[in-house]
Amino acid sequence: MTIFTKIIKGEIPSYKIAENEHFYAFLDIFPLVKGHTLVIPKVETDKFFDVSDDLMKEWLLFAKPIAHAIEKVVPCNRVGVSVVGLEVPHAHMHLIPINSADDLNFSRSKLKLSAEEFKEIQSQIVAAL
Repeated sequence: MTIFTKIIKGEIPSYKIAENEHFYAFLDIFPLVKGHTLVIPKVETDKFFDVSDDLMKEWLLFAKPIAHAIEKVVPCNRVGVSVVGLEVPHAHMHLIPINSADDLNFSRSKLKLSAEEFKEIQSQIVAAL
């Protein structure tokens, strides 16, 4: 069982943004920028492109309003999408507020946010949905 499955099951706490029958979205606790959100399928699949075609279509449709909500809350040019998949063997999509391509550079230092900062950005994004 991956750490993401434990998050979905509530065994590990998260700052949930949205959830439905097939997907779960939550703030990345090691964000590149405020508002950095992970969107994951509830079914454990290691590689992004091994997800079924139907689930792939639904995934983008689930992520779309979340990306729009992030754009409303976090000053940015757009929300970038990144699929790296090396950190956790559970397919996941990063939604990251960006102003340049370098903002998607995962070798950069991660932010260290307080619980209060996470809760604030979480409530703002959820309210914008």
